[in-house]
Amino acid sequence: VQLQASGGGLVQPGGSLRLSCAASGDTLDDYGIGWFRQAPGKEREWISCVSSPSRSDGFTYYSDSVKGRFTISRDNAKNTVYLQMSSLKPEDAAVYYCAADLRTLICAQWKLSGPKAGFGSWGQGTQVTVSS
Repeated sequence: VQLQASGGGLVQPGGSLRLSCAASGDTLDDYGIGWFRQAPGKEREWISCVSSPSRSDGFTYYSDSVKGRFTISRDNAKNTVYLQMSSLKPEDAAVYYCAADLRTLICAQWKLSGPKAGFGSWGQGTQVTVSS
């Protein structure tokens, strides 16, 4: 599956953005989809995941850094996963990436190990800038 992240931009602190992860080449229904981000000079960080509704339970997972502010969701008809980001902070500024993997427990693995858990497919990132 090929992934393309989009929706990034410049937003003021406290503002909102919705990122999209559009897939082609396969249906996302069988994949766990994760969002990662990487800020300049920092390691890549896992932030959210939604498990496969067909292979797993379709549950959502969040890192402590975004829990309560970000919401991940699927639109299977559009073969797209979204990341709704609210109450954005300057420290949320980063390049955001989406990833897909067929492993049943991939969300738990990403939550535990982050990018070290690996991934099946990785999309081109989208830049999010949070600044007044």
